[in-house]
Amino acid sequence: MIFIVQQKESYIDRKVISIGVVRELTGLSDRQIRYYEERKLVFPERSKGGNRKYSFSDVKALVEIADKIEDGVQTHEIRQEKLKENRKIEQEKMRKKMLQGQLNAHFGLRN
Repeated sequence: MIFIVQQKESYIDRKVISIGVVRELTGLSDRQIRYYEERKLVFPERSKGGNRKYSFSDVKALVEIADKIEDGVQTHEIRQEKLKENRKIEQEKMRKKMLQGQLNAHFGLRN
């Protein structure tokens, strides 16, 4: 029998980290962090008070972005690379969803 497991949001992707903590973890300035947001390289959520909230995956992305910038890569090139990666991830998710649907139909299971 096949069971579908609903995946909860991982703690890695929960937006709970303030910009001050991100600054300490990454060594980046507030200005650099905001600039990467303006360039659409990271997407923090906003608290009710308007404060930015980041996830651990955002922190990792910011470090990777800073390393690439240091190596001379332009922000638009980084954004294009991230878009390609996201497309691949979405395609893989869709493929898995379709496969799960086919298995469910074959075995008479419902989603």
